[in-house]
Amino acid sequence: MRKELAAALDWGKAHADFDRAVERFPPKLRGRTVRGLPYSAWQILEHIRLAQHDLLDFATNPRYAPMTWPDDYWPKEDAPESPAALAKSLEQFRTDLQAMEALVEDPKTELFAKIPWGNGQTILREAMLVADHNAYHLGQLVLVRQLLGQWPAP
Repeated sequence: MRKELAAALDWGKAHADFDRAVERFPPKLRGRTVRGLPYSAWQILEHIRLAQHDLLDFATNPRYAPMTWPDDYWPKEDAPESPAALAKSLEQFRTDLQAMEALVEDPKTELFAKIPWGNGQTILREAMLVADHNAYHLGQLVLVRQLLGQWPAP
């Protein structure tokens, strides 16, 4: 179960995984919004990263401080401020994803035990929430790329 749960965090079986969803996306389109959709590709990417980090922090940090919805979860800027900002975001996403995978694969992690600083949540719930949330928004990111004529990645 641990291996399947860890694999589901970056599942690439039924849809594009994170790396495929972000590969070779032209810089000039990262901040572009599509008519009828409220967010740019950058905003979706940053939202995924911010939410995943918050869920990991909640699952592992006894001094967890809740973020404010929606202000702390959605970037205000349409595009990354620089290529370095994008690279940092991608690296942080991957680092946090690997940390969540390691957490659920660790036999010492009690997947069903309630998180002491929560109100009934478990590590299993948080990991499933990461997998579900990431998959949902990666689908949005792929849709934005399709509507911008950038999917599949050229």
